[in-house]
Amino acid sequence: MKNWWYYYKWYVICGGVLFCISIHLIGNAFGWFKKTPDIQIAYIGETRLPDDTVSALENAFAYLAGDYNHDGETLVQINQFIKGSPNDKDADIISYRQALTIALMGDINDCESYFFLMEKPEEVQKEFQVLAMPDGSCPDDTDFSSEDKVFQWKSCGLLSELELGNYTTTVLGQTESGSNQELLSDLYLGRRCFYNKKQTKYADKCGQLWNILQGGLNGL
Repeated sequence: MKNWWYYYKWYVICGGVLFCISIHLIGNAFGWFKKTPDIQIAYIGETRLPDDTVSALENAFAYLAGDYNHDGETLVQINQFIKGSPNDKDADIISYRQALTIALMGDINDCESYFFLMEKPEEVQKEFQVLAMPDGSCPDDTDFSSEDKVFQWKSCGLLSELELGNYTTTVLGQTESGSNQELLSDLYLGRRCFYNKKQTKYADKCGQLWNILQGGLNGL
């Protein structure tokens, strides 16, 4: 064995290193080494949310939700899909917008995000018809309205009364800052429906959180 090890030890070591690298690459590709989010939220708007606002959103939903997958941590993931302004005529911007639309369709088809945070929910529903009815069911084929399927952030006391702090971001070389609550106040929150048996992970738990948020609407 000593003689064999003397001649072949570097083959064994190199093979072991290559094996570890392969496992690492395959694991990253299949998400083996990534923590699974308890909640995923798709943000759809014309401009990207500042990093500070994203962090505040993740912390807010982590505070309201729970450790659905029982891994010892409540993890919320914000998936941003920026459509840009419809007035943009630049070819690169149009191509980028089309790529993001495809990415959003992938999110919907793969049932990744359960909640949808939107600037213009009527446009989202008209294009994707993904927003659920009040009882969680899918709308009729001819129903492209967002009415009764979403609520405005500022109308929900549980959300609008959270202390979310401020954001600071740089846009075109200019530093901007403001209140995260003010930035989110006019956005709309909805939940997705499922047209087949495939569902978002922890959909039942997310549905319970949706009911809690609905119960916190002003006037209810």
